[in-house]
Amino acid sequence: MQQNLQPIVKDLVLIGGGHSHAIVMKMFGIKPLPGVRLTLITAASDTAYSGMLPGHIAGFYSHDECHIDLRPLANFAQARLYIDTVVALDLENNKVLCANGLVVDFDLLSIDIGSTPSRISVSGAAEYAIAAKPVSQLLEHWDKLIEAVGKNPQEPISIAIVGGGAGGVELALSMRSRLHQILHQTQQPIQNLEIHLFQREQELMPNYHQSVRHQLQQILTEQGIKLHLGETVCKIAPTTHKGTKEVFEIECESGLIVECNKIFWVTQASAPEWLKTAGLGTDEQGFILVEDTLQSQTHPQVFAAGDIATMVNHPRPKAGVFAVRQGKPLFENLQRILLGKSLKPYKPQKQYLSLIGTGDKRAISAMGNAYATRGAFTLPPHKLLWHYKDWIDRRFMERFRFE
Repeated sequence: MQQNLQPIVKDLVLIGGGHSHAIVMKMFGIKPLPGVRLTLITAASDTAYSGMLPGHIAGFYSHDECHIDLRPLANFAQARLYIDTVVALDLENNKVLCANGLVVDFDLLSIDIGSTPSRISVSGAAEYAIAAKPVSQLLEHWDKLIEAVGKNPQEPISIAIVGGGAGGVELALSMRSRLHQILHQTQQPIQNLEIHLFQREQELMPNYHQSVRHQLQQILTEQGIKLHLGETVCKIAPTTHKGTKEVFEIECESGLIVECNKIFWVTQASAPEWLKTAGLGTDEQGFILVEDTLQSQTHPQVFAAGDIATMVNHPRPKAGVFAVRQGKPLFENLQRILLGKSLKPYKPQKQYLSLIGTGDKRAISAMGNAYATRGAFTLPPHKLLWHYKDWIDRRFMERFRFE
């Protein structure tokens, strides 16, 4: 490769293959910097695009259609690719330490590792619930569940989803859609499936406007999903097996107890402990505090984007739309700092369009303030809105197809 003919002057290391970093890699491939060696360290060789994940769970997209393959992307960017999990940072000596013993030196570091649902405080959740992230593990469990239901569709199954934000709502609707398809195909009664959605607040999707919340609550109820609003899950424990299936008891602070076969955990996001241990400035949830330039508040050699970053001056919900928008400004500032130029501030939009799939190839459209504090317009579920969302998502994914 041409880059190998250049002496290495600077090492730029990217941790995580999230949306922002995928865009950064693509742009470095188009506009490389001589003398800069690019390295990507990621726990998996592909990364799910969050916009298409509910559609994949519902059976509308294949794995390849909704995942970015990081191997050809790394080749295009002329980057070293290490499939490994980062466990620590040495910010005094600028080293990344990985689970398999790999140590990677850097001059400049960027972190885009997403987030994981927070569940430490709930007894039994870590052992018995399936976290929505990392996505690869979620899909592994989901594929096994689909296979099991396909083999024994006559057996009743009960699923619980803990977390009533947009992620939990879309997951519930998508899972219902896919499992109903199997029951219809095998001529089994849809009453064989029960889905429970637990939300600690009195309303679903608190970051969205009232009109959106109302419509989705109505859709969930119409589709037979049992809502447990204002219920805080405090304990999960296995009970005696019934036949071949595992059964778990979900206990809430109110005293409510529900039995389920599978529990999916989609609660508030959290960050890995090694970020704080490294000495990086973080917020109360452990997310990296960054300036408008996406540069760490405490360590100028570190940048961060996506869910793992909290913009000090412009806090936003942890949503894929913001991670995608941060890709270009992150790339520009990484290039600028490597070239010794001043950094450019980035201000994320306050208003943004949400297209929320309802699991049946329809979508709701909502345009509103990032924290739902202002008026918003909402369009009810429609096939045309799904087609528009599908077009946007497929166009995004086309950027990462390499022949």
